[in-house]
Amino acid sequence: MDGIIPELRFADKQRLLRRMRKCRDAGQKTRYLVIVNLLRRNVTQTAAALHIARSTVYRVAARFRQFGEWGLLDRREDNGESKLSEYVLGELDRLVRDTPQNYGWPRPTWTRELLVTTLRQRTGVRVHVATMSRALALIRARRARPRPTVGCPWSARRKNRRLRAIRDVLATLPRRHVAVYADEVDVHLNPKIGLDWMGYGQQKEVLTPGQNEKCYLAGALDAVTGQLTWVDSERKNSLLFIALLQRLLAVYADAPVIHVILDNYRIHTSQIAQRALAAFDGRIVLHFLPPYCPNENRIERLWQDLHAAVTRNHRCRTMSELMQHVYRFLQRRHRQMVKRRLRHAA
Repeated sequence: MDGIIPELRFADKQRLLRRMRKCRDAGQKTRYLVIVNLLRRNVTQTAAALHIARSTVYRVAARFRQFGEWGLLDRREDNGESKLSEYVLGELDRLVRDTPQNYGWPRPTWTRELLVTTLRQRTGVRVHVATMSRALALIRARRARPRPTVGCPWSARRKNRRLRAIRDVLATLPRRHVAVYADEVDVHLNPKIGLDWMGYGQQKEVLTPGQNEKCYLAGALDAVTGQLTWVDSERKNSLLFIALLQRLLAVYADAPVIHVILDNYRIHTSQIAQRALAAFDGRIVLHFLPPYCPNENRIERLWQDLHAAVTRNHRCRTMSELMQHVYRFLQRRHRQMVKRRLRHAA
């Protein structure tokens, strides 16, 4: 020890260690650690061990010499009530969930400076930009990529009436009837590039084949059991949709009626699809969702998981290699759903 802090009795050292272990404030605990380290190390060693500046060590030691253990407390506690009250944080949360254009600003995205100005206008509370960073962390706000959406052209009443009718079908499903969510997904050999964790200064590379190929999947997710049914094709047309319906008839051979909830894509309403439905003698009934309502189709989440786990940033060189990974993912998800259903049944 360099004599930068006074000698402490053994009992004082033990009390200091006990209070340090119980401390939950990160800043105050660091100040305790500075004093504890200075008991057996010099200033340079203490700063290196705690990854702080030597000036910080000197400042903490000076406060400890002058005030003792009380000098380790946060002096900002005497500043009064924090500006980041529950009301201010609530207003900030409402701001970040909206767009600046709704508050009279020309730009479409928030900056911390713009949030500081808008928050002052709405609450009268002015905070520093650094404090705004802390406030954003407190409300668990994050910078992320928005999801593009298309508004439903239907009126709210018409849309809600259709969704309510589909929910009624699911809630009053007759015995032995089956309800599934159906949709198609494109699988590209040229991968879609998505977000990934990388090291500092690193930018990962994804080798692409260059010449793109496509394969298409049509899938159905059981609304009750979560069971998966799927078919694939090199073309995304009515024949792919009809192949899925035929597969459903084979999988649910004992079901008198299979209710299929799906979107209004043209292959679902084509003349070929209509003739095929007539040939099924009413065993398949289609329930169309309102336009541009992907969140109401539960199988959409499965396709998102497929892209995240398999197709995004992939390095497969051939379509057959990529499809093998796709099949394994779907089979694994299917087994998980079956096990979950058996657990609930038990």
